[in-house]
Amino acid sequence: MTILSSISLFLGAIAFKFLPMLLVGLLFIAFIIVLVWNRMVSHRVHKRMEAIKLTGNMMQQALLISKNNVVRYVVRDSFIYNISGNFLPGEGISVDEWMSHVHPDDLESTVQWFERILNGQIKRSDFYYRWNVDFSGKQPIWANMHNVSVPEFKANTNYVVSIISNLIDETELIRQEKEEGELSEKYKLIFEHSIIGLSFYDADGWLLDSNKMMREICHFDSDASDAFFSNNNLFEVMPFNEVVDRNNVEELWMCSLSVIPERDMHVYLEIQLHPLRDDLGNIIYIAVAARDVTEEREMYLQVKENDIQLQRANEAIQQYETELRYMMEGCEMQAWRVTLDRNCIEFYKGLSVVSRTFTLQQLPHIFVNQEDEFVIALTKDPKEALSKPVAWTGLMHPMVTQRNIGSQWVQVNSIPEFDEHGRLIGSFGIWRNITNLMSKQDELRRETERANDSGRMKSVFLANMTHEIRTPLNAIVGFSDLLQMIDSSDEKREMIRVIHNNCDMLLRLINDILVLSNVDANAMQIIPEEVDVAAEFNNACQSLAQRVQEPGVEFQKDSPYSRLIATIDSGRLQQVVTNFVTNAVKYTHQGYIRVGYRVEERHDRQGIYLYCEDTGSGIPKDQCERIFERFVKLNDYVQGTGLGLSICKAIIEKCGGEIGVESEVGKGSTFWYWVPTEIKEIVNKNQE
Repeated sequence: MTILSSISLFLGAIAFKFLPMLLVGLLFIAFIIVLVWNRMVSHRVHKRMEAIKLTGNMMQQALLISKNNVVRYVVRDSFIYNISGNFLPGEGISVDEWMSHVHPDDLESTVQWFERILNGQIKRSDFYYRWNVDFSGKQPIWANMHNVSVPEFKANTNYVVSIISNLIDETELIRQEKEEGELSEKYKLIFEHSIIGLSFYDADGWLLDSNKMMREICHFDSDASDAFFSNNNLFEVMPFNEVVDRNNVEELWMCSLSVIPERDMHVYLEIQLHPLRDDLGNIIYIAVAARDVTEEREMYLQVKENDIQLQRANEAIQQYETELRYMMEGCEMQAWRVTLDRNCIEFYKGLSVVSRTFTLQQLPHIFVNQEDEFVIALTKDPKEALSKPVAWTGLMHPMVTQRNIGSQWVQVNSIPEFDEHGRLIGSFGIWRNITNLMSKQDELRRETERANDSGRMKSVFLANMTHEIRTPLNAIVGFSDLLQMIDSSDEKREMIRVIHNNCDMLLRLINDILVLSNVDANAMQIIPEEVDVAAEFNNACQSLAQRVQEPGVEFQKDSPYSRLIATIDSGRLQQVVTNFVTNAVKYTHQGYIRVGYRVEERHDRQGIYLYCEDTGSGIPKDQCERIFERFVKLNDYVQGTGLGLSICKAIIEKCGGEIGVESEVGKGSTFWYWVPTEIKEIVNKNQE
């Protein structure tokens, strides 16, 4: 036996002896490995469950924060449960009950969506319907729901076991969008129908939009667009290309002659350019306002030309009167001579032809007024009367011209004539028929006064209109600019209220101007119709009460009838009482403003008497009649043009009624009117 064989036998004997122990060791090691692996797998599963739980909690919190409602429709139970939120009652509802809460107009389309999911036609649905959120059985409360639904399938099949729906209540969002849309339409209407031209450009100077007045001023192709202004940059069009730096746009106001041959424009414009900036000061839009002042300029030039012509006419009249005094020839002009030695008076046509001859005794009878001092002196002592220069103007009988046209205005001028010894021999002078001249002077005086009054009224009107229109426009533009820079909702509401008040003020001013133009053109119409005066009065008071905003002023109404059927133009009469209340609000800061009416008979006719009583500052007695005239304002610091009460007077007089005021300074005023009308039915409140 070799050594190698001996070693092998030895090792084999040892292995046989220790084999059980080796197997036990291997099993122990295997157990340790399995135990460690299980702990690792268990730890990993635990971590994954923690992550899933955390993710679920996060999703649950996200749903709660977003106020979304998640529900689950279990197909097998035909029941719907809450998953997140409290959209349904805690125990859930059946499918039939759910369908009873869907708006009838939306039910068919909503059911079709769910059927398409159940049939496997779609994997996700996104639709809208109206849902009654009231479970008390009372009047339905409809909410606009946005529904996003997905199906849950049975494992490894296409069978839908449930539908998960995410419900979003968009009722408030839709309401806000509707209100914002209506508000946007209102501002768009104001923008479109502004009395001045308005355009908006982007920051680079390209046209975005223009209102109707701007389109008319610039002769746009159509209401939709204009090729020239759309294709030409603002900074390249006259007059902006000369005065505006496109790299540094600043506020600009100017009055300029705008000439654009491509648009047949040749107008004088009052232009305002205003850059609109964001919070960082960057320009986002450029607003351009333009007002056509061509007519105002022409009116000013015409008034100026009229003044020049009037001045020239006065100068010409003075020159004419001076020259006429010494002219011997002309229409209705004669020289006359008194010769004492021959006891005669001769009238000459020109300087040599005698047309008429009278004796000195006949001379006084030519004059109409025998009580005139010159006539008395001429009758008493002709020599004494003619011994000094005579300049007399008066009425004469038509004896000189032999025209039977009645009395004539004449101007007599004469100077005494002496011989070489200084003895009075007579007089020489000029007789002029100045009837036409006197008539023209009276006419000229009247026309001059009328022209002065007209020019003064036009100046006052233009000044008032310019001030009254600019005041609300400046407020509207100013607060509109500030509005985008204010973050506080309360401040924004206050600014919007100011803008709304100024828009209302501007609208009332324009309405007054339109009514006044109708009055001047005799185009104002009164259209009576049968109405319930009591109901119309109550409706008007609801609107008028909102105008009284002073904390210390109470608005009161006196309506004695529950029903009063009469034939009147209620719109015109409401316009009058609105003016009454508007004036009362301006001058009343403590106490009350009371509006009332009653049936009253005057001049043997039935009618309606309406009054507006206030505890304001009052009106002096000597001003009570003047306040119904145009442009009369007792307080220049109070907003207004002085047109309202004159319009009220015109309306009431057009209705055949009466208007007036009773007032005492410091105690208040009562404005009233009475209009005749036919009363068809009247019911007192105490008869009900």
